[in-house]
Amino acid sequence: MARTLVTPIQKRFSDVDPFQHVNNVSQQMYFDVGKMEYYDRVLGGADALLGDLRIVTVSTSTSYMGQVRMTDPVRITTTCERVGNKSLTLFQQLLVGDEVRSESRSVMVVFDFPNQCSRPVPDEWREHLTAE
Repeated sequence: MARTLVTPIQKRFSDVDPFQHVNNVSQQMYFDVGKMEYYDRVLGGADALLGDLRIVTVSTSTSYMGQVRMTDPVRITTTCERVGNKSLTLFQQLLVGDEVRSESRSVMVVFDFPNQCSRPVPDEWREHLTAE
């Protein structure tokens, strides 16, 4: 399996509901923070992703296994689980200590914005995504 990147998360007061739980929507934003750091560190960030080819989310599935509270130290793990012809699948977990509190799978497609169509995953991206 490809490398796993760990991203510590800084929670905000607005992430918490009246019951002192971190809102599920906020947890999804934490996964997005993990994705952005993953793209930055693995694919080279803005230089690789702000050209004509970009990565677009086409599907996300999230499971919630436990509560996350404001005082919990949270980190996100992100791994590229699969690289297909035109897509890639990221698997992420939200951890408090060693306990998984939620996890998410996102299918991303390489999209050519000027031509408005999907494209194959570039070989350079594939090499970086599958490196150990």
